[in-house]
Amino acid sequence: MSQFEHFRKQAKLYLKWHREGRYPVAAAIRSLLPRYRGLSDRQILEREFKLADAQELVARKAGFENWEALKKGPAVMSTSTAPEKEPFLALSEPQLFVADIGRACDFYTGKLGFTLRFTYGEPPFYAQVFRDGARLNLRHVDRPVLDTARIVPEHLVVATIVLDHGIKKLFLDYQAADVPFFQALKTEPWGSRTFIVTDPDGNLVCFAANP
Repeated sequence: MSQFEHFRKQAKLYLKWHREGRYPVAAAIRSLLPRYRGLSDRQILEREFKLADAQELVARKAGFENWEALKKGPAVMSTSTAPEKEPFLALSEPQLFVADIGRACDFYTGKLGFTLRFTYGEPPFYAQVFRDGARLNLRHVDRPVLDTARIVPEHLVVATIVLDHGIKKLFLDYQAADVPFFQALKTEPWGSRTFIVTDPDGNLVCFAANP
């Protein structure tokens, strides 16, 4: 199979995934096609998405401006001398390893106020939960990834979620919900206010508000 034929099949696959309503493809569409930026996953999946859109997605992912440029090869890539924009890291999605996807989803949605975005697999082995701009990816593993007996517990923080405001209220809300804490709310020596939650798999998730 030629490389271009691979790109053609990839575009058709993206189109199929969009029609099936698969949430992971929405993130790729939003990040690579400017006209979809600002839309939620659900809005992207409900919006019309044609083969030409899927082809453009594949082309941009491969580093080309459009599908025609991809067909003709690297020689037609943009030769613009305009300076590149400075990189901007718009989103981070930490991945947590869990033994039971259902139990983990129940904890993050029922205890921490997150919303389930999707689960994947039959039975599910991958899921994503979100609250406001924070997203956590949950990945099933059959055995622990880290040997917690050999590592200092406070070194095991696997995700930090930064708040603009309201950290005390969030802490009190979690306290009222009997959320297990590894560390109560405190002010760090550098000025940040933090608390750390323990999930059912022992993952430590830090909530922080910068000074």
